Amino acid sequence: MSKERCQWCIGDTIYENYHDTEWGVPIYDDQKLFEFLTLEIFQAGLSWITILRKRENFSRAFHKFDYFKIAKYGYDKITELKNDPGIIRNQLKIEATINNAKAFIRIRSNHGSFSKFIWDFVDGVPLTNTFKTLDEVPPYTPLAEKISSALKKEGFKFVGPTIIYAHMQATGMVNDHLLSCFRHREILEFLEG
Repeated sequence: MSKERCQWCIGDTIYENYHDTEWGVPIYDDQKLFEFLTLEIFQAGLSWITILRKRENFSRAFHKFDYFKIAKYGYDKITELKNDPGIIRNQLKIEATINNAKAFIRIRSNHGSFSKFIWDFVDGVPLTNTFKTLDEVPPYTPLAEKISSALKKEGFKFVGPTIIYAHMQATGMVNDHLLSCFRHREILEFLEG
């Protein structure tokens, strides 16, 4: 008997594995949070499966999402990335990633960690929604708008509310697995310890 999943991932092994093991699981590690934020930025205007299929290439190209190294990227590295067929070769997104690495480091310096900064918006506790259909899931929420605005004030780019809400979903700040999905209950149980 197969498990019932959120419809958006069905039909692709990479997608289903990501849905079953990562999506919606709370992440507090700064390196992983930066990875997801970077991937969400590159996903803008594209499908998430496109990004997942290139995830290893992104990791290789961006020094395993080491924001300290990325913050030091200059013209030569930008040129190299623009010519890398394994990633999305969008100069604005590449430059935004470098910019965001610098902003990420500033937030860590001012708040102790990016994790503390971002999770404070939900008081450190994931929000749990009870959506029954994909049509009920919003593209963003007022909270995503608030976080987006705060990140922009900190100097981040490509962090509109839709990207931020996707980031919140991916990193477990919000549990948007549908009620019928087996992961909705599993994540609640995980949170209850």
